[in-house]
Amino acid sequence: MSVGEETPLTIMAPADGHLRDRAAELRELRESVRRGPSERATEAQHAKGKLTARERLALLFDEDTFTEVEELRRHRAVGFGLEDRRPHTDGVVTGWGQVHGRTVFAYAHDFRIFGGALGEAHAEKIHKLMDLAESAGCPVVGLCDGAGARIQEGVTALAGYGGIFTRNVRNSGVIPQISVILGPCAGGAAYSPALTDFVFMVRGTAQMFITGPDVVQAVTGEVITHDALGGADAHASVSGVAHFAYDEEGACLDDVRHLLSLLPSNNRELPPVEPTADPANRRTDALLDLVPADPSRSYDMREVIAEIVDDGDFFEVQESWATNIICAVARLDGQAVGIVANQPASFAGVLDIHASEKAARFVQTCDSFNLPLVTLVDVPGFLPGIDQEHGGIIRHGAKLLYAYCNATVPRVQLILRKAYGGAYIVMDSRSIGTDISLAWPSNEIAVMGAEGAANVVFRREIAAADDPEGTRARMVKEYRAELMHPYYAAERGLVDSVIDPAQSRSRLIGALAMLRAKHVPLPTRKHGNQPQ
Repeated sequence: MSVGEETPLTIMAPADGHLRDRAAELRELRESVRRGPSERATEAQHAKGKLTARERLALLFDEDTFTEVEELRRHRAVGFGLEDRRPHTDGVVTGWGQVHGRTVFAYAHDFRIFGGALGEAHAEKIHKLMDLAESAGCPVVGLCDGAGARIQEGVTALAGYGGIFTRNVRNSGVIPQISVILGPCAGGAAYSPALTDFVFMVRGTAQMFITGPDVVQAVTGEVITHDALGGADAHASVSGVAHFAYDEEGACLDDVRHLLSLLPSNNRELPPVEPTADPANRRTDALLDLVPADPSRSYDMREVIAEIVDDGDFFEVQESWATNIICAVARLDGQAVGIVANQPASFAGVLDIHASEKAARFVQTCDSFNLPLVTLVDVPGFLPGIDQEHGGIIRHGAKLLYAYCNATVPRVQLILRKAYGGAYIVMDSRSIGTDISLAWPSNEIAVMGAEGAANVVFRREIAAADDPEGTRARMVKEYRAELMHPYYAAERGLVDSVIDPAQSRSRLIGALAMLRAKHVPLPTRKHGNQPQ
């Protein structure tokens, strides 16, 4: 018997025996299904550094809460020897359980059976699970470890993927959808994770790509390994496809559980509240020393976030991609919030194509699942350059603008230092609908920095002066005093309050508490047409 084949059981004829015999037979059959195809197949899975499907589900769910469905499902395909290999589950384990006491649905590919490849019965199990999750209004987690479409079943396998994609899109913004890549995920299979809200990957074992290294080499002549092409680090830091990357499966699944604890079960609910001992009125005096008043000096915005949020704990999304902007989920007074923040420690916190895409997607996700948005602003503008312009910075930057303008959740902006040009507008300014705009006394809100502005506005005076450098310095000082002082925007109603940085936490919490019942009626339309 080969790896992946199930040990056959002798099933008694329905008329034979007592009901107790039938129950005993059922227990034996279920136990055989739970053990999997063979010890050899399990050992081969472990030898690759991978857990089995059921071991993964045990880590995902609260202990003894998983309920499996269709564990006795078998395919009906014939040809190419399939009629002689009909293992139960058909290579995917489906069901639901509890994560931190709340119902979550999940499916897990079993690589030991047909290499986790998707056939008609396999796909129908996932379809049914996703339909149940939609009806129940609960999240779906896909534990992906499969060899793609089952070639022996031809087009019916491909159609199975189509059914998954359709449900991914139908449930987008309705229930949280999380993909966890724990092995191969190639070809059409890679599109489902791309349609979900969050993608987790494990280094060394997970790969995701549309065409593998052999095809890439045959078509382009480029030589590359599976991991370099589509491994966890490639997608976490280069492509931006993966939101999180881990060294081992246990830590990965633990963080999946943590993320689920921060999200509501569906778009009709608010995120769960977690009581905290961190006082809402705690002063944040450390911020006075963390952030330099000089707008040209760098600092780590992560330290600012840690000082403001409950217990210094925040969960950063896409940490290694587009590092000039930070997207994170955290709690303020026990309430889950989404945080978008420029990162001066990376490219001075400038907005570029990738940062705009990253933040836009995150804002949309938070808005879908009722997470209020807190935007921390310290941005010198959009990144100039031919590559950026030809790469479409206009349309990519417009994605972030669209996402903020379209968001109906509570929105609070806090301007720490500089906020220049179009980047100021895009980072959830009052003019595009933020509910409350706060600023530190170090804020500089202007079309551009004082030096650049003076060179443009006073260029003739500077050129005609006997002492151009002295005149430039004087004009810079004059421009800053007239148009860039910290109360200029507040005087014009574009900032609601200039606050002491030590009050940042309490003021943010107070604003969000006031906005908790916010409701925004939406226009009648099928959907918007966001920039591409």
